[in-house]
Amino acid sequence: MSLPYTLRLLCLCGASFFVIHAALAVATRLSAGTAMRVAERLKPSSAARLLFGLRMLPFMLTLLAVLAFCIPSYLWLEPEAAGEKVGLVCFLTALLGVAIWTLAIVRAVNAVRGTARYLHRCERHGKQIAMPGETTPALLLKDQSPVLAVAGVVHPRLVISRRVMRGLTAEQIDAALRHERAHRASGDNLKRFLMLLAPDVLPFLRGFVALEQRWAKAIEWAADDQASAGDPRRALSLADALVRVAKMGSKPQLSYLSSSLMADDHDLSERVDRLLRPQPIAEKPVKQLIPLIGGAGALMGASLMIVVLWPSSLSMVHQALEQLVR
Repeated sequence: MSLPYTLRLLCLCGASFFVIHAALAVATRLSAGTAMRVAERLKPSSAARLLFGLRMLPFMLTLLAVLAFCIPSYLWLEPEAAGEKVGLVCFLTALLGVAIWTLAIVRAVNAVRGTARYLHRCERHGKQIAMPGETTPALLLKDQSPVLAVAGVVHPRLVISRRVMRGLTAEQIDAALRHERAHRASGDNLKRFLMLLAPDVLPFLRGFVALEQRWAKAIEWAADDQASAGDPRRALSLADALVRVAKMGSKPQLSYLSSSLMADDHDLSERVDRLLRPQPIAEKPVKQLIPLIGGAGALMGASLMIVVLWPSSLSMVHQALEQLVR
Protein backbone atom coordinates (compact mmCIF):
# COMPACT_ATOMS: atom_id res chain seq x y z
CA MET A 1 0.00 0.00 0.00
CA SER A 2 1.42 3.38 -1.08
CA LEU A 3 0.73 6.46 1.07
CA PRO A 4 1.68 10.14 0.73
CA TYR A 5 4.26 11.67 3.04
CA THR A 6 1.86 13.06 5.66
CA LEU A 7 -0.41 10.00 5.79
CA ARG A 8 2.65 7.81 6.11
CA LEU A 9 3.74 9.88 9.12
CA LEU A 10 0.29 9.48 10.71
CA CYS A 11 0.40 5.75 10.04
CA LEU A 12 3.81 5.46 11.70
CA CYS A 13 2.64 7.50 14.68
CA GLY A 14 -0.35 5.22 15.20
CA ALA A 15 1.72 2.07 14.82
CA SER A 16 4.52 3.34 17.05
CA PHE A 17 2.08 4.40 19.74
CA PHE A 18 0.38 1.02 19.78
CA VAL A 19 3.62 -0.99 19.89
CA ILE A 20 5.32 1.12 22.58
CA HIS A 21 2.17 1.46 24.65
CA ALA A 22 1.49 -2.28 24.53
CA ALA A 23 5.00 -3.07 25.74
CA LEU A 24 4.82 -0.55 28.59
CA ALA A 25 1.29 -1.66 29.51
CA VAL A 26 2.43 -5.28 29.82
CA ALA A 27 5.31 -4.16 32.06
CA THR A 28 2.85 -2.13 34.15
CA ARG A 29 0.50 -5.09 34.50
CA LEU A 30 3.40 -7.27 35.67
CA SER A 31 4.40 -4.73 38.33
CA ALA A 32 0.83 -3.85 39.39
CA GLY A 33 0.65 -6.67 41.94
CA THR A 34 3.79 -5.48 43.69
CA ALA A 35 2.59 -1.87 43.57
CA MET A 36 -0.76 -2.77 45.15
CA ARG A 37 0.95 -4.73 47.91
CA VAL A 38 3.20 -1.74 48.57
CA ALA A 39 0.16 0.56 48.55
CA GLU A 40 -1.44 -1.47 51.35
CA ARG A 41 1.42 -0.44 53.66
CA LEU A 42 1.42 3.23 52.71
CA LYS A 43 -0.80 6.05 53.89
CA PRO A 44 -3.92 6.18 51.67
CA SER A 45 -2.90 9.51 50.12
CA SER A 46 0.55 8.16 49.21
CA ALA A 47 -1.00 4.92 47.96
CA ALA A 48 -3.40 6.87 45.73
CA ARG A 49 -0.52 8.85 44.20
CA LEU A 50 1.51 5.69 43.60
CA LEU A 51 -1.37 3.83 41.92
CA PHE A 52 -2.44 6.81 39.81
CA GLY A 53 1.13 7.37 38.63
CA LEU A 54 1.50 3.70 37.69
CA ARG A 55 -1.82 3.77 35.82
CA MET A 56 -0.83 6.82 33.77
CA LEU A 57 2.81 5.79 33.19
CA PRO A 58 2.36 3.77 29.94
CA PHE A 59 0.26 6.51 28.35
CA MET A 60 2.56 9.40 29.32
CA LEU A 61 5.81 7.65 28.35
CA THR A 62 4.38 6.50 25.03
CA LEU A 63 3.08 9.96 24.21
CA LEU A 64 6.50 11.40 25.04
CA ALA A 65 8.26 8.86 22.84
CA VAL A 66 6.03 9.59 19.84
CA LEU A 67 6.14 13.39 20.19
CA ALA A 68 9.82 13.73 21.12
CA PHE A 69 11.39 11.03 18.95
CA CYS A 70 9.16 9.39 16.35
CA ILE A 71 7.78 12.55 14.75
CA PRO A 72 11.07 14.57 14.82
CA SER A 73 13.09 11.66 13.40
CA TYR A 74 10.63 11.21 10.53
CA LEU A 75 10.46 14.94 9.68
CA TRP A 76 14.24 15.34 9.89
CA LEU A 77 15.50 12.21 8.19
CA GLU A 78 12.70 11.04 5.90
CA PRO A 79 12.82 12.57 2.38
CA GLU A 80 9.58 13.98 1.01
CA ALA A 81 8.72 11.41 -1.60
CA ALA A 82 5.53 11.46 -3.63
CA GLY A 83 4.43 8.17 -2.15
CA GLU A 84 6.03 5.20 -0.43
CA LYS A 85 4.79 1.76 0.48
CA VAL A 86 3.54 0.85 3.91
CA GLY A 87 3.48 -2.80 4.92
CA LEU A 88 0.31 -4.59 5.95
CA VAL A 89 1.55 -5.21 9.49
CA CYS A 90 2.35 -1.53 9.97
CA PHE A 91 -1.03 -0.51 8.58
CA LEU A 92 -2.97 -2.93 10.81
CA THR A 93 -0.94 -1.89 13.86
CA ALA A 94 -1.68 1.75 13.05
CA LEU A 95 -5.39 0.91 12.89
CA LEU A 96 -5.17 -0.62 16.36
CA GLY A 97 -3.42 2.51 17.61
CA VAL A 98 -6.16 4.71 16.13
CA ALA A 99 -8.83 2.41 17.59
CA ILE A 100 -7.57 2.56 21.18
CA TRP A 101 -7.16 6.34 20.92
CA THR A 102 -10.63 6.81 19.43
CA LEU A 103 -12.30 4.68 22.08
CA ALA A 104 -10.47 6.53 24.85
CA ILE A 105 -11.51 9.93 23.49
CA VAL A 106 -15.12 8.81 23.01
CA ARG A 107 -15.16 7.42 26.56
CA ALA A 108 -13.82 10.68 28.02
CA VAL A 109 -16.16 12.87 25.93
CA ASN A 110 -19.20 10.80 26.94
CA ALA A 111 -18.22 11.13 30.60
CA VAL A 112 -17.87 14.91 30.30
CA ARG A 113 -21.18 15.22 28.47
CA GLY A 114 -22.93 12.96 30.97
CA THR A 115 -21.58 15.01 33.87
CA ALA A 116 -22.65 18.27 32.20
CA ARG A 117 -26.17 16.90 31.65
CA TYR A 118 -26.35 15.71 35.26
CA LEU A 119 -25.32 19.13 36.63
CA HIS A 120 -27.79 20.82 34.26
CA ARG A 121 -30.61 18.67 35.63
CA CYS A 122 -29.50 19.46 39.17
CA GLU A 123 -29.54 23.20 38.44
CA ARG A 124 -32.93 22.97 36.76
CA HIS A 125 -34.71 20.86 39.39
CA GLY A 126 -32.78 21.90 42.50
CA LYS A 127 -31.87 25.20 44.07
CA GLN A 128 -28.66 26.88 45.12
CA ILE A 129 -27.93 27.10 48.83
CA ALA A 130 -25.00 28.29 50.90
CA MET A 131 -23.16 25.60 52.82
CA PRO A 132 -20.68 26.12 55.67
CA GLY A 133 -17.10 26.22 54.40
CA GLU A 134 -18.13 26.34 50.73
CA THR A 135 -17.09 29.32 48.60
CA THR A 136 -19.66 28.56 45.89
CA PRO A 137 -23.35 27.70 46.33
CA ALA A 138 -24.24 24.01 46.56
CA LEU A 139 -27.10 22.42 44.63
CA LEU A 140 -29.89 21.17 46.87
CA LEU A 141 -32.00 18.41 45.29
CA LYS A 142 -35.53 17.30 46.14
CA ASP A 143 -34.52 13.79 45.13
CA GLN A 144 -35.41 11.07 47.64
CA SER A 145 -32.20 9.15 46.95
CA PRO A 146 -29.28 10.00 49.26
CA VAL A 147 -26.96 12.28 47.30
CA LEU A 148 -23.82 13.97 48.60
CA ALA A 149 -21.09 14.41 46.02
CA VAL A 150 -18.87 16.81 44.10
CA ALA A 151 -19.48 16.55 40.35
CA GLY A 152 -17.50 18.05 37.50
CA VAL A 153 -13.87 18.44 36.52
CA VAL A 154 -12.94 22.09 35.96
CA HIS A 155 -15.25 23.62 38.57
CA PRO A 156 -16.66 20.76 40.67
CA ARG A 157 -20.05 21.53 42.23
CA LEU A 158 -21.30 20.21 45.54
CA VAL A 159 -24.60 18.35 45.12
CA ILE A 160 -26.67 17.32 48.16
CA SER A 161 -30.19 15.97 48.49
CA ARG A 162 -32.77 17.27 50.96
CA ARG A 163 -33.00 13.78 52.46
CA VAL A 164 -29.33 13.83 53.43
CA MET A 165 -29.65 17.34 54.83
CA ARG A 166 -32.54 16.27 57.05
CA GLY A 167 -31.14 12.88 57.98
CA LEU A 168 -27.76 14.02 59.32
CA THR A 169 -26.84 16.15 62.30
CA ALA A 170 -24.84 19.34 61.92
CA GLU A 171 -21.62 17.59 63.02
CA GLN A 172 -22.20 14.73 60.60
CA ILE A 173 -22.85 17.12 57.72
CA ASP A 174 -19.68 19.04 58.59
CA ALA A 175 -17.63 15.81 58.54
CA ALA A 176 -19.22 14.72 55.25
CA LEU A 177 -18.51 18.10 53.66
CA ARG A 178 -14.89 17.87 54.79
CA HIS A 179 -14.73 14.49 53.02
CA GLU A 180 -16.03 16.03 49.78
CA ARG A 181 -13.70 19.01 50.03
CA ALA A 182 -10.80 16.56 50.36
CA HIS A 183 -11.83 14.96 47.05
CA ARG A 184 -12.01 18.36 45.41
CA ALA A 185 -8.65 19.50 46.80
CA SER A 186 -6.99 16.31 45.53
CA GLY A 187 -8.46 16.75 42.04
CA ASP A 188 -9.88 13.24 42.08
CA ASN A 189 -12.47 13.98 39.37
CA LEU A 190 -9.73 15.30 37.09
CA LYS A 191 -7.73 12.13 37.72
CA ARG A 192 -10.77 10.05 36.78
CA PHE A 193 -10.99 11.98 33.53
CA LEU A 194 -7.29 11.42 32.77
CA MET A 195 -7.65 7.69 33.39
CA LEU A 196 -10.58 7.61 30.96
CA LEU A 197 -8.45 9.44 28.40
CA ALA A 198 -5.56 6.98 28.79
CA PRO A 199 -5.97 4.32 26.04
CA ASP A 200 -6.38 0.64 26.80
CA VAL A 201 -3.95 -2.05 25.70
CA LEU A 202 -6.40 -3.38 23.09
CA PRO A 203 -9.75 -2.07 21.84
CA PHE A 204 -12.64 -2.96 24.18
CA LEU A 205 -10.24 -4.49 26.73
CA ARG A 206 -10.00 -2.76 30.11
CA GLY A 207 -6.61 -3.99 31.22
CA PHE A 208 -6.18 -1.85 34.35
CA VAL A 209 -9.48 -2.48 36.16
CA ALA A 210 -7.87 -3.88 39.32
CA LEU A 211 -5.43 -0.97 39.52
CA GLU A 212 -8.20 1.60 39.04
CA GLN A 213 -10.43 -0.06 41.65
CA ARG A 214 -7.60 -0.10 44.18
CA TRP A 215 -6.95 3.59 43.43
CA ALA A 216 -10.65 4.40 43.94
CA LYS A 217 -10.52 2.68 47.33
CA ALA A 218 -7.37 4.57 48.31
CA ILE A 219 -8.84 8.00 47.50
CA GLU A 220 -11.89 7.28 49.68
CA TRP A 221 -9.67 6.32 52.60
CA ALA A 222 -7.49 9.38 51.99
CA ALA A 223 -10.55 11.66 51.98
CA ASP A 224 -11.77 10.03 55.21
CA ASP A 225 -8.39 10.66 56.85
CA GLN A 226 -8.32 14.29 55.72
CA ALA A 227 -11.90 14.83 56.89
CA SER A 228 -11.23 13.43 60.37
CA ALA A 229 -7.75 14.99 60.60
CA GLY A 230 -6.87 12.77 63.56
CA ASP A 231 -9.81 14.07 65.62
CA PRO A 232 -11.73 11.12 67.17
CA ARG A 233 -14.93 13.18 67.38
CA ARG A 234 -14.82 14.08 63.68
CA ALA A 235 -13.99 10.48 62.81
CA LEU A 236 -17.01 9.29 64.80
CA SER A 237 -19.26 11.86 63.10
CA LEU A 238 -18.07 10.80 59.65
CA ALA A 239 -18.57 7.11 60.50
CA ASP A 240 -22.11 7.89 61.71
CA ALA A 241 -22.77 9.85 58.51
CA LEU A 242 -21.63 6.93 56.37
CA VAL A 243 -23.87 4.48 58.21
CA ARG A 244 -26.89 6.79 58.12
CA VAL A 245 -26.54 7.54 54.40
CA ALA A 246 -26.11 3.82 53.68
CA LYS A 247 -29.37 3.09 55.53
CA MET A 248 -31.27 5.65 53.45
CA GLY A 249 -31.47 3.27 50.50
CA SER A 250 -29.69 2.40 47.30
CA LYS A 251 -27.09 4.87 46.13
CA PRO A 252 -28.11 7.14 43.22
CA GLN A 253 -26.77 6.89 39.69
CA LEU A 254 -24.16 9.63 39.46
CA SER A 255 -21.91 10.57 36.58
CA TYR A 256 -18.47 8.94 36.42
CA LEU A 257 -16.76 12.29 36.94
CA SER A 258 -18.05 12.71 40.47
CA SER A 259 -16.83 11.81 43.94
CA SER A 260 -19.57 10.71 46.32
CA LEU A 261 -19.57 10.22 50.08
CA MET A 262 -20.78 6.66 49.46
CA ALA A 263 -18.84 5.74 46.33
CA ASP A 264 -18.97 2.00 47.04
CA ASP A 265 -21.08 0.47 49.81
CA HIS A 266 -19.02 -2.75 49.61
CA ASP A 267 -16.23 -0.87 51.37
CA LEU A 268 -18.52 0.58 54.06
CA SER A 269 -17.63 -1.71 56.97
CA GLU A 270 -13.91 -1.32 56.33
CA ARG A 271 -14.18 2.48 56.14
CA VAL A 272 -16.21 2.66 59.34
CA ASP A 273 -13.76 0.36 61.11
CA ARG A 274 -10.82 2.55 60.05
CA LEU A 275 -12.56 5.65 61.36
CA LEU A 276 -13.44 4.11 64.72
CA ARG A 277 -10.00 2.65 65.37
CA PRO A 278 -6.72 4.59 65.62
CA GLN A 279 -4.64 4.02 62.50
CA PRO A 280 -1.06 2.78 63.03
CA ILE A 281 1.76 4.57 61.29
CA ALA A 282 2.49 2.87 58.01
CA GLU A 283 5.71 0.89 57.91
CA LYS A 284 8.33 1.75 55.36
CA PRO A 285 8.08 -0.99 52.73
CA VAL A 286 11.73 -0.80 51.74
CA LYS A 287 12.11 -4.39 50.55
CA GLN A 288 8.95 -4.32 48.47
CA LEU A 289 9.90 -0.98 46.92
CA ILE A 290 13.27 -2.24 45.66
CA PRO A 291 11.92 -3.69 42.36
CA LEU A 292 9.88 -0.55 41.64
CA ILE A 293 12.72 1.82 42.53
CA GLY A 294 15.20 -0.23 40.51
CA GLY A 295 12.93 -0.30 37.47
CA ALA A 296 12.20 3.42 37.72
CA GLY A 297 15.91 4.19 38.13
CA ALA A 298 16.86 2.13 35.08
CA LEU A 299 14.12 3.81 33.05
CA MET A 300 15.23 7.29 34.13
CA GLY A 301 18.86 6.47 33.34
CA ALA A 302 17.97 5.21 29.88
CA SER A 303 15.78 8.24 29.25
CA LEU A 304 18.56 10.60 30.31
CA MET A 305 21.05 8.89 28.01
CA ILE A 306 18.61 9.10 25.10
CA VAL A 307 18.02 12.81 25.73
CA VAL A 308 21.76 13.53 25.93
CA LEU A 309 22.34 11.66 22.68
CA TRP A 310 19.20 13.12 21.06
CA PRO A 311 20.51 13.53 17.46
CA SER A 312 21.95 10.01 17.46
CA SER A 313 18.76 8.75 19.08
CA LEU A 314 16.69 10.24 16.27
CA SER A 315 18.77 8.33 13.76
CA MET A 316 18.22 5.06 15.63
CA VAL A 317 14.51 5.78 15.94
CA HIS A 318 14.32 6.45 12.20
CA GLN A 319 15.96 3.12 11.48
CA ALA A 320 13.44 1.40 13.75
CA LEU A 321 10.58 3.17 11.93
CA GLU A 322 11.95 1.99 8.62
CA GLN A 323 11.78 -1.58 9.89
CA LEU A 324 8.27 -1.04 11.20
CA VAL A 325 6.92 0.41 7.95
CA ARG A 326 7.95 -2.58 5.87
